[in-house]
Amino acid sequence: MQAIRTETYAIHFGPSASEALAAHLRDSNYSSIFVLTDSNTAAHCYPKLCRDLSQASDWPHFTIPAGEIHKNIESCMKVWEALSEAGADRQSLLVNLGGGVVTDLGGFVASTYQRGISFINIPTTLLSMVDASVGGKTGVDLGSLKNQVGLIRQPEIVLVDSEYLQTLDARERLSGFSEMLKHGLIRDAAYWDQLKGRTPDDVNEEMIRHSVGIKNEVVTEDPMERGLRKVLNFGHTLGHAIESYFLNTEDLPTLLHGEAIAAGMVLEAHLSMADSNLPEAACNEIKQVFNNHFPRIDFTRAQVDAIKKLLIHDKKNTHGRVRFTLLEGIGSAVYDREIPEERIDEAFEYYKQ
Repeated sequence: MQAIRTETYAIHFGPSASEALAAHLRDSNYSSIFVLTDSNTAAHCYPKLCRDLSQASDWPHFTIPAGEIHKNIESCMKVWEALSEAGADRQSLLVNLGGGVVTDLGGFVASTYQRGISFINIPTTLLSMVDASVGGKTGVDLGSLKNQVGLIRQPEIVLVDSEYLQTLDARERLSGFSEMLKHGLIRDAAYWDQLKGRTPDDVNEEMIRHSVGIKNEVVTEDPMERGLRKVLNFGHTLGHAIESYFLNTEDLPTLLHGEAIAAGMVLEAHLSMADSNLPEAACNEIKQVFNNHFPRIDFTRAQVDAIKKLLIHDKKNTHGRVRFTLLEGIGSAVYDREIPEERIDEAFEYYKQ
């Protein structure tokens, strides 16, 4: 399958991905190479990397605990210290093998260790394949606040091999499918129509490549998120607040990223009707599609109030005002929209119905 080329790196797909990695290493002159995994990918994905590229078994291997709760500066400290103790220098390479936590955190660690070493992303979840590993965003959470510390820095290459998806459970695949549906909603109505009647089990490498292509087109035009790139945040203003609230509230289950964003997209579709003239029929269609895949979250009044308070920390905000990305139609998004608080309450009531 043909690679997607960005201005600075390539995204390779399928069986040719390992060949591309081998070729890249032959053409480079890294002083040392290290692998970062989490506890899940160390067990289920690292052996495949070593089968595909025998020399990988000789690379020093660092592992962090799995889960969003470990995407923090404490985990970074452990990896920085491991790199230093292993003698990593400015010509070293860090290979990030894992989902979005590993690629976000690993990219941040590499970008800041000795003021920046090279890194490669090998995403192993559907979510990280279509979203987290592409676009150069790196970073970690700050307490309950997602991705508050980080920077934008591009990898050397990205390798997307759908065989890694065989290691995922159904819930993880569904989480990634949520972001694919988002790509259709913000940019490609025909893609939305293609996906909306399918399930994550129907996803193939062509669809993954199409999602990556959509994100790459947006990021190429606006790499630093000063304008157009904000469309990728549809569902994420409320979705991130929901995810953070559930992650850091005792006695509540942790939501996967795609689960929280699915709820956020239903909520923000409702906001789009009043703000951006999204047709009611389109809003109801969006709600129905996500309801077909994701169980509805039962928000209490107190939870809604707590979630709204978290909105002030969203990274798209400016001058103390909360900014949303919304839809003016399926396949067309607008950004930097301010929404009155009462509209948010109405959106939660719509979500509950």
